[in-house]
Amino acid sequence: MDQTFSKFQPIALSLFRFITGLLFLQYGLAKILKFPAGMPFDKVELFSMIGAAGTIELILGTLLMIGLFTRIAAFILSGEMAFAYFISHFPRGFFPLINNGTAAILFCFACLYLATSGGGPYSVDAKLGKS
Repeated sequence: MDQTFSKFQPIALSLFRFITGLLFLQYGLAKILKFPAGMPFDKVELFSMIGAAGTIELILGTLLMIGLFTRIAAFILSGEMAFAYFISHFPRGFFPLINNGTAAILFCFACLYLATSGGGPYSVDAKLGKS
């Protein structure tokens, strides 16, 4: 069973990177471009802390999707999510289930994993020989 699944690990890593980047991109689009309309981020100003986070998520999420500068982009996004958790969620309570910080924690550690593992074989980094 291990050998069967392990041969798909490189493909799964590239897919994991792409989907993680896509999820960051959606938050960036919602915060910066107000898409889709009617989201809770409709009143975000560009030159605010949430606006800065949206800009980071928009740009670095795109980089993650294509797998360019994967390690540094993921490392920065990991730090952003840790910062978001401790600034926004942790003051509301200790438990992530109560303070709504589960997604921030998952994103933080998903990006930390990508920062250590790279973008996988289906990435611009791999094509450039930087993986």
